[in-house]
Amino acid sequence: MTDQEIIELIDRSIASEFELDRDAMKPESTLFDELGLDSLDIVDLVIVLESAFKFKIREEEAIRGIRTLGDIHAFVIKKKREMETQG
Repeated sequence: MTDQEIIELIDRSIASEFELDRDAMKPESTLFDELGLDSLDIVDLVIVLESAFKFKIREEEAIRGIRTLGDIHAFVIKKKREMETQG
């Protein structure tokens, strides 16, 4: 899976789950202010990502630093690459 395919899957999954306009979703979009997510939505976001990519991220310390859609892209790409090298 290429980085662009990962980004597309993330964006499609988030847009579907939270009924967001894909055109408004930019890598620099902040999750809370610009995309309108709240702390409860973040729990759902983690579940959506875990389901889409088949790995656990709840215990990941790096998840706490995520503020933008681009941060999610980078986190998932890094995690996916780590999993590919391990298995």
